[in-house]
This record gives sequence, C-alpha cells and structure tokens, in this order.
Amino acid sequence: MGQLSERSAGAAWEHLRRVPVWLPPALLTVAVTLTGLGSAQLWRDELATWSAATRSPGDLARLAGTIDAATGPYYLLMHVWTTVVGDSTIALRVPAVLAMTVAAGLLAVLGARLVDRRGGLFAGLLFAVLPGTSRYGQEARPYALATMLAVLATVLLVTALRRPSWARWAGYAAAVAALGLIHLIALTVLAAHALVVLIAWWRGPAAAGVATRAHVDAERDRRVWRWLVAVVPVALLAGPLLVKARTQQSRQLNWVHLARLDDLTALPGGVAQSSVVGGLLVGVAALGAARLGRRALLPVSAVLLPVLLLFAAGTVVPLWVPRYLVFVVPFACLLAGAALAAVAAPAALVVVVLAGLLGLPDQAALRRTHEWPRSAPVDYAGAARVIADGQRPGDAVVYSPRHSWLFLDLGIEYHLDDPPRDVLVTEDEVRRGDLWAAECPQPAQCLAGTTRVWLVVSGRHAEPLAAVPDAKGDALRTDFTVTQVWQRPGLTVALLTSRPGR
Repeated sequence: MGQLSERSAGAAWEHLRRVPVWLPPALLTVAVTLTGLGSAQLWRDELATWSAATRSPGDLARLAGTIDAATGPYYLLMHVWTTVVGDSTIALRVPAVLAMTVAAGLLAVLGARLVDRRGGLFAGLLFAVLPGTSRYGQEARPYALATMLAVLATVLLVTALRRPSWARWAGYAAAVAALGLIHLIALTVLAAHALVVLIAWWRGPAAAGVATRAHVDAERDRRVWRWLVAVVPVALLAGPLLVKARTQQSRQLNWVHLARLDDLTALPGGVAQSSVVGGLLVGVAALGAARLGRRALLPVSAVLLPVLLLFAAGTVVPLWVPRYLVFVVPFACLLAGAALAAVAAPAALVVVVLAGLLGLPDQAALRRTHEWPRSAPVDYAGAARVIADGQRPGDAVVYSPRHSWLFLDLGIEYHLDDPPRDVLVTEDEVRRGDLWAAECPQPAQCLAGTTRVWLVVSGRHAEPLAAVPDAKGDALRTDFTVTQVWQRPGLTVALLTSRPGR
C-alpha cells in the first residue's frame, strides 16, 4: 500500500511537471482573491482611491500638488480603469486581483530559475494562500501592483544577467521605472539588485546566485554599466515625485510614529496579515536560506535590505508602515519554497495547506472589513442606508469630524446615488485639489433656512450633538433638536429638525 501511495504521488508529480510552473500558483491566487472580493465594503484608503480616480486628469494633477503625489500615477491608472469598467467595489479591486495573480505566477518562474521547478511551484502556492495576498489583492490601493512589479523587475534582472542584451536590460529598466511610479518605497528593492550586480561583477554570476556559464571580464564590466544605465529612467521619473512627496510628508503621514525595535518583530504578522502564518513563513524561509547558501543572496537581500532601509529611515522620520513592505513577501516565499523543494512533494504540500488553514480565521475576518483592528469596522453603507430610507427633498447633511482620515463624507457619498446637500461645504475637495472639502467658517449662517439635517458622527454616541465640537456644534445645538438616532458600527447617524420658532 505504501509503495502504491508513493507511485501515485510520483505519477501526480510527473503529470504536474508538464504544466507550466506559473499556472497552478496563478490559478490558486485568482481563485482565493476572487472569493468574497466585494464582501468587505471600501475602507478609508480605498475611498481616497475612489475620490481621486473619479476626477479628471487635470484635477488629479492639482490633487498631486497638494497631497498624495506619491500615489498620483496609481490614481491616474485607476482613473483610466474606472472610466472603462466603472467604480463598483469589485471593479475598483480587480486590478489588485490581477496584479497578485501575475505576481504569483512570476514568483514561480523566478523560483524555478533561482532554485528549481519544485521550489518555484511551492513558493507560488504558499504565496497564494497567505492572508496578506488576499488582503492586498482585494484592496484598491497600489500595494499589489508594487508587489507584481518588484517580482517582475527581479525576474528580468536575472534574465539580463544570464543572457545580457540591451533589449533585456530595456525591459528591466521599464519594469523598475513603473515600480517607482507606483510605489516609491518599493524602489528599496534596487539595493538588493545592486548588491547582486556588484557581486556578479566581482566574483562572477554564480556567486550572486545566478547560475550561468563563465563570462569574460569585458562582459562582466558591461553588465554593471548596463544596470547603471537601466536605473537612469527611474531616477528621472521617480526623482521629482520623491521630492514632491517629501514636501507633503507632514500631511500625508501625520498619523505615523517613529519606528521602534518591536516594530521589526511585528512585521511578519503585519505583511502576512496573520501572526502565526507570518511566523511560519519566517521559519521555513530561514531553512530555505540555509539550504541555498550563496544562491540565497538575491531573495535574502530582497527581503532584508528594504526592511532595514525603511526601518532606519523610520527611526528618523515617520515612514514605518508595515503594508509599505508587502512587496518583500514573495521573496520570503521563494526562500520558503527552496526549503519545501528539499522534502517530498506530499510533505511540502502539507506545509502549504497548513499555512492556508492557519490563516483561515484572518481570511474570513478581512472579508468582513479592511479596517484595523478587525473588531472595529466602519459601516458607511449601513449609515448611507439609514439616510436613503428617510431622506426628503431639501434635506442637508453634516459630518463630524470633517477633516479626518475616516472620510465620512466620501463614505456616505459613495453609497448614495443622490446624497443630501452637504450644507456646510464652501469648496468641495475636487475644486480645492485636496482629499477634504472646505467648510463654512460661520456654520450658523450656512445652516440658516435648513429644516432637516442628517448628522453623521464617527464613533458611537447616545447624544450625537454633544460630540460635535466648536462653532459647528454650537450652531447645531442652538437651532436643531435630535429627532432620532441610529447606531451603526463605527458611526452614529442622527436626524435633526429645526427648533420651533427658529
């Protein structure tokens, strides 16, 4: 019976060998990420994407001049996408699904070239079942695209180092330039690329983990110069973007704290979106690095150098955000795939299945909400339904707080075809070239003549009027009374009516 089982496993593996190595990881990734794609409603960051993507290119340029310049190219890409396919929750997230699917396939190809076919296959399969792959593959933000481009650029680098030509280096240059435009921090992977190129020049390609025949010294010199030329476009394109983004840092990252040592220990769970799965990935990846020896240089440096560079920068300026490093996860999976390739295929598949099972609670949670913690969702859609069910012609709406990363106004407006008049707005976010609208400096005057107001307040409040600060709260408390209050996760909605004799 044991021999029969082994023969069956062997036959299955031989059959699998005839399938392109990228296909199983890609199919598994697209299946997992499409599952429940529209279950979680858009969260605050995705609402910013929707707001930007539905503006004209001119309005996008004005937005980039005010805030979020680093994400400007992604917003422009999403503007083109939404113009063609629409702005539903699923439509906004499909580009991320496609990007993660391609990333999984490319990872398998990279693993096959750096390790062997089995290593590439198991790396791609492991990547597909990570909760983090689903989390960022189901989000209308640039992290999935950055992950795909980081793996693509690395595949093209390995190809160019093995068979140097200007055409191959041009492909690498295009991928790196696109990476810089989509996600500036992902350019830290170039530190790993530079290290590999330098070692390939100094000791020969095999020392860098790129197995190939020996080259003459002249060819080795050309390899270095071609790499330097290939990174010139990214400097020309991403350089001005970086300078502009640096001037916006105080507004863009005012919620980020300086990095601390314990942030490093929390990173695996952060990027994998599961502490236990992140710990498993790190452990298996360490075994893979030990197995590969010097061939581990590229994937190890592609993981460690971006992490260390961002951490070092984050101790000086507030930059440390774990999701900014999602693009290093495929390289950790590549190392883990190398470890799994050293054991029997059934045992390797058990590890992949185990990772998937351990991540199931997190997979289920992220399909309920993208907010963190998962126990604190913000139900924009529920609040919008309350308003839609009771709205009358001439109603107004007021948000508190207005200038918040919760984007209360965007969340309600996204879910309402005909939202009430935003009575306190003097200049909307599009005209301002911002993510937030400007409010009336004298709320009492702007509220004059309004008889019914829908008040949307962040958090849970039994007395929502008491939660509105400053002049806006004073005006509402003076001229209006609360008729009814609805509690929704993360939000309070109240219907206010004008006081008699007002």
